[in-house]
Amino acid sequence: MGELSILIPTYNHNCTVLVRHLQQQAELLGIPYEILVADDGSTENASVEENKLIDGLPNCRYIIRTENVGRAAIRNFLCRESQYQWVLYIDSDMTVESEAFLSRYVEQQQAYPSVAVVDGGVSIGGNQAQLKHNLRYLYEKSAEPDHVVARRQQRPYHDIHTANLMVRRDVMCQHPFDERFRHYGYEDVLFGIRMKQQRIGIRHIDNPLGFNTFESNADFVSKTEEGLRTLYEFRSELRGYSRMLTLVDGIHLKAVKGFIRLWHAVAGGMERRMLVSRHPILGLFKLYKLGYYLSIDKH
Repeated sequence: MGELSILIPTYNHNCTVLVRHLQQQAELLGIPYEILVADDGSTENASVEENKLIDGLPNCRYIIRTENVGRAAIRNFLCRESQYQWVLYIDSDMTVESEAFLSRYVEQQQAYPSVAVVDGGVSIGGNQAQLKHNLRYLYEKSAEPDHVVARRQQRPYHDIHTANLMVRRDVMCQHPFDERFRHYGYEDVLFGIRMKQQRIGIRHIDNPLGFNTFESNADFVSKTEEGLRTLYEFRSELRGYSRMLTLVDGIHLKAVKGFIRLWHAVAGGMERRMLVSRHPILGLFKLYKLGYYLSIDKH
């Protein structure tokens, strides 16, 4: 029989529907389980009040933390609070799309006892007609082939995503997320690197959660910029696991890098205004990211 601690970090998001769905599935499975939701210092009181309903559900607990400690630290905190042999990390904005979601994970525990990490993947949803001007949606749809389980399994340590990730608790306690990652991006990438270094088995399966909530263009561009700053800060540890770093390292002529930096200095503002408008262009987004990163990296 399996057992599971479902761990959901949240920030300014109502995740009561997600928790109810997971709780109902866990009850039907008849396994020992708990669902822990940790609020990482939300600034919107409405979402905090709504999430308090979680405490009224069987085997569910809502933990309010007043200080925002960051993506890595809040996940480590949840792991320490958990009690069962396996922990399942789920992002609070994900959607359960299969009634067999939890049962597939429990089957993995029993069928592959030597595997310590199982990644279920994500599927990109949403109304295409309504979201055709949303940059995050366009970006995620273009990357959708990378989410296919066969593609992920080809490079198992490169494609780890905490949005839907089950880990044996003892492994998670021994190799927690690096709490230097306080800002957006790449804590899961470094976790994958650590798993490979320790030769810990990872398995990718077709058990996706739905990704159906897309922020505004302005918020997504700002989040991308934050992620690029994180990438630069940890570039020496992430090399070989980032397409941006591989691209930048492949530009051997300083003159070419200098030209891209100059172009970004002159045209970056205009590019950004276009990206946050109602008519973003995905190719321009890629150019903007390269210019933004090189404007940080002066080497």
